Amino acid sequence: MPTIVFTRALERFLEAPCATVEGATLGAALAAVFASRPALRGYVLDDQGALRRHVAVYVNGRPVKDRAAARRSGRPDDEIYVFQALSGG
Repeated sequence: MPTIVFTRALERFLEAPCATVEGATLGAALAAVFASRPALRGYVLDDQGALRRHVAVYVNGRPVKDRAAARRSGRPDDEIYVFQALSGG
């Protein structure tokens, strides 16, 4: 089962503990987390279901570049990291 890790910086705004979830795609794995933490959905995804610009997601150490990557296939051993992507200005 995929593991999702939220950075401590994100936890300053919302409770976002690490979780091991079921999901065959990135979107399904995130949806499993959002089911128990609905406030995270609005912070991570926009109203179209795409990753927000201030959020960076890495799967197995590789950045997810497609903001609409919810349909990206996953593996049971995926490690998904969700970061707050800050810019300098």
